[in-house]
Amino acid sequence: MSASSRIETSPLYNADLAPTSSARRTWGTYSFAALWVSMSVNILTYMLAASLIQGGMNWKQAVATVFLGNTIVLIPMLLNSHPGARYGIPFPVLARASFGVLGANFAAVLRALVACGWFGIQTWIGGEAINTLITTLAPGWAQVGHGAAICFMAFWLINLAVILKGIEYIRFLQGISAPVLLAVGLLLLAWAYKSAGGFGPMLSAPSRFVSFPDFLKFLIPALNGTVGFWATVSLNIPDFTRFAKGQRQQVIGQALALPTTMTLYSLIGILVTSATVVIYGTAIWDPVQLLSRFHSPVAVVISLLAILLATLNVNIGANVVSPANDFSNLWPRKISFRTGGIITCFMGIALMPWKLLSSYSTFIFGWLGGYAAFLGPVAGIMICDYFVIRRRVLVVDDLYLRGGAYEYSRGFNWLAVLALALGAGTALVGLVVPSVRVLYSYSWFVGFAVSFGAYYVFMKLQEGKG
Repeated sequence: MSASSRIETSPLYNADLAPTSSARRTWGTYSFAALWVSMSVNILTYMLAASLIQGGMNWKQAVATVFLGNTIVLIPMLLNSHPGARYGIPFPVLARASFGVLGANFAAVLRALVACGWFGIQTWIGGEAINTLITTLAPGWAQVGHGAAICFMAFWLINLAVILKGIEYIRFLQGISAPVLLAVGLLLLAWAYKSAGGFGPMLSAPSRFVSFPDFLKFLIPALNGTVGFWATVSLNIPDFTRFAKGQRQQVIGQALALPTTMTLYSLIGILVTSATVVIYGTAIWDPVQLLSRFHSPVAVVISLLAILLATLNVNIGANVVSPANDFSNLWPRKISFRTGGIITCFMGIALMPWKLLSSYSTFIFGWLGGYAAFLGPVAGIMICDYFVIRRRVLVVDDLYLRGGAYEYSRGFNWLAVLALALGAGTALVGLVVPSVRVLYSYSWFVGFAVSFGAYYVFMKLQEGKG
């Protein structure tokens, strides 16, 4: 039996998880730059930046935080990109090298659950846009009980319908989302410029921190949250780089586009939110809520329709592809990509996105900081395993087979699971012990470092025993 037929009959294999053929490796530098432009220009990028202003930063501090955070997260992004481009394997399969062919489900499910949360958040924003749109056209809608929840479920059903039709159904919208949201952002910027009386007043909102220690108390979790914003994709980036023509193309495309696009689109959110402090006396970090204050129904309707279109596109592309693969990895023979997408939809409701977006502090400190405590350790283990332990050498066929090089103990590498628990546990201690709150404030960094070090020590000790 040939190697290819061996893995194709394995219960760990399906067509969605298979190594990418050379014929499908068509992504060049532009493809990866375009990917990051389309993923970075979204409402949540705007809200992340705007939340920094609402938290008390001035515009310079907020821009610097966003740029620094995205430059930092680019490092694990490019490190995890390498095996995807070299071997053509997606994230759940790559995780089998360090966690074991069955243990990889720990990493995959953690990543999938976070994506489900993001799916719910984007869907809530879309529902909020529908609610505001209907209220603008029919003011009496504001009196309807649970109007926001009804609109959320309506937008959720639209997302579900697209998934059932297949991802190809929305392919024609892929090139539209970034330009559309950029246009909405520029519209808000023009409004802010006119209403606030120019850039001078817009940028005059001062930092609310009276001392440097006060500033640091907010900066550390804010920077951690900015890194955590893309901690998800820094794990599953092999899902995309497996289609790269080569390493050079994916590295240059990502390095050029990620920090710059995130910072530039964030700048729009920062400037507009700074202007709301001048115009309304308070920082409004939600662009849908800001649009609801506009006096021109035409501008409101056009902007909200644009947000709906782009949010649907970003949600399917950024928050369904990865968890669908991850859930498929749980039971490759029974759970298809489409079934995984349906699971994602229902989990998005179960994670109650309305609570995650209830305030900027819940969004940054609770949501972003909380899941970073788990994804930082996964990144540390995978990067240590691939670059330090295995020195970039993988036996691809064995990633799809039981009893191969990555079988460990009945399919589980319990040393990786222990290292993950140590990293996440160390970061989460800061939640319950006030004197070491900094451990949670730096949850991604702490989790990454502890798990990287623990995994290295555990694997070397085992190697010595062998």
